[in-house]
Amino acid sequence: MKALASPRLFHGAIERAFPTHGVRRLWRLDPLRGRWCLLIVSPDVPDLSEAVVQFGFPGLPDACQTRDYAPLLARIRAGGRWHFRLTANPTHSAKSPNEDPRGQRGTVYPHVTPEHQRQWLLDRAERHGFALAKDDFDVVHSQWHVFRKGGEGSPVRLLSATFEGLLSVVDADLFTAALTGGIGRAKAYGMGLLTVVR
Repeated sequence: MKALASPRLFHGAIERAFPTHGVRRLWRLDPLRGRWCLLIVSPDVPDLSEAVVQFGFPGLPDACQTRDYAPLLARIRAGGRWHFRLTANPTHSAKSPNEDPRGQRGTVYPHVTPEHQRQWLLDRAERHGFALAKDDFDVVHSQWHVFRKGGEGSPVRLLSATFEGLLSVVDADLFTAALTGGIGRAKAYGMGLLTVVR
C-alpha cells in the first residue's frame, strides 16, 4: 500500500531493473483482473526479479512477463480505431503578477477538474497523431501523489488522471512516438504511458 501511494518507490525499483541509466522508461500501475500489474515500455528488457521480491509475489510462474512491442507498433495505421488508457499529469503554466513577463513559462499548475483534464488531452491529441471525439472518452480516475524525493526536502505533489475511451489514429508516426515516448510530464513517476487494444 505504501508503494501504491508513492510512485517514487516504483521509480527506484524500475531504474534498478535496467543495466543502463539515463533512458526514459514509461511505466504505469494498472488494476487488471483483480490484481495490480506494473506495465513498463522500454527499449531494453528489464530484470524485475528484485521488484517482484519487493512488491510482488515471488515464486509465481507468471510474476514477470516480457513481450515484444514491435508487432503492436507494426499494426498502427492512419484511420485505425483503438480503445486506449492513459494515466497522465495534466498541467498548465501561468504567470503570476510578480513573475518576469519576459520568461518563457510561468509556474506549472495541475488541472484539477475532469473538464479541464479532458480538455488538456483534447488539446494534445493532434500533436500526438490521434483524434478524439468528446463523447468517446472520459477521466475514470484522478489521484494526488505526495512524496519526498529521497525522503528529504519539500514534498512533491503530483496529480494523475487516468483517461479511457476510443481514439482514431491520424498520423501513424506521431502516434507510434506517443506509444513509445509517452504524453505529458512526470513520466519518471508512472505517468505518460499510453496503451491501446483493438
